Amino acid sequence: MELKRDIYKKLLDWKNKNTHKVLELEGARQVGKTYILDKFARQEYKRYLYINMVGSTGADFLKCLDAASSWEPGQKREEHPIHKALLLYDPEFKDEEEILVVIDEIQESAVVYSRIREFARDFKAHFIVTGSYLGKTRDKEYFLSAGDVDTLTMTTLTFPEFLDAFGKRDEYESISLYGESEHVLYDELRQYFEIYLQIGGYPEVVITYLQSNSIQECEAVIANLIHIFVKESSKYFESPLELEMFEKVFSSIAVTLLKEKKGTKDLTTDLTKIIFKEESGRISKRMTNYAISWLYLSHQIGYCSMSVDCSNLDIVDNCRYYFNDLGVAGYFLKLTGEPLETIEGVLCENFVYLELMNRIRKREIAGQVPWFAIDKKIMVLD
Repeated sequence: MELKRDIYKKLLDWKNKNTHKVLELEGARQVGKTYILDKFARQEYKRYLYINMVGSTGADFLKCLDAASSWEPGQKREEHPIHKALLLYDPEFKDEEEILVVIDEIQESAVVYSRIREFARDFKAHFIVTGSYLGKTRDKEYFLSAGDVDTLTMTTLTFPEFLDAFGKRDEYESISLYGESEHVLYDELRQYFEIYLQIGGYPEVVITYLQSNSIQECEAVIANLIHIFVKESSKYFESPLELEMFEKVFSSIAVTLLKEKKGTKDLTTDLTKIIFKEESGRISKRMTNYAISWLYLSHQIGYCSMSVDCSNLDIVDNCRYYFNDLGVAGYFLKLTGEPLETIEGVLCENFVYLELMNRIRKREIAGQVPWFAIDKKIMVLD
């Protein structure tokens, strides 16, 4: 079953602009990056090469790169080893603009990731790199020339994309915002919105609902996605305690969303206190901050800022965290045992955050992240 994704048009825009930059497609695990790139490559290019750095194709490409880069004293150096490596990998490779090279899970090789500048500057062919754990590329052995990269972020299905799966997007986009349409349309869209609040937009989850019409089965898929994310993250960390932090940070974010409406000056400290009692000594603020950074760079969570006295020039960062998928948010909010009506209110707030983030990415509104405003005078009076 195929789900239409709006990012396809952005990929096409990138191809047509032909900036000769490498496209880095970011996004959480299982949002459909590999699927959409395969479809895009097959439909829009004459030919494409797919290399997965966690599979046999990645191992083969590294062998070709080693062979192309090998050198001994007295020998003439290979001027373009990366060209030679691609020819060794695929003798039919031609450096033409209608050729696309997709390198998946590129975070698994610092050697290949550090060649991005060469992909951009030394080839006519187009290159796209992607991965679910690109936070790994922040390590010092990874070199990236930011000027040689265009970036796109793929999220789980937005609400319009979700409605598209049910054949209801046209109704959503044409309905009056002032109550002038038939009320039956508003009621129908509200029913879909309530489903979306519960299951979110992971493609596998949406397909499960389309096939089963069961919220319970969707929740089982969400739980499995969380389990896989934590398990896959384990290979990037040495300490089991750091790995143990992930689900605890997820849960603590759910608690802060339920407890605090005005944000906080030091969210990391607050989360650390929630995760473990302060006197336990097992978890430090540094460890909490590291876990939060990994979840953020893996596109599992996002944050908003706080405007003091409603000023856009007095912004305090990292005052409130949100989940990047409503299904995941609902999973951890329900674990708190709070009443369903309270959880639904928080999910609606999280939905607004995600919608604002989408508008920021489209440059429809200013800013890097959403922010909320406080009035110090009112707070003093309270």
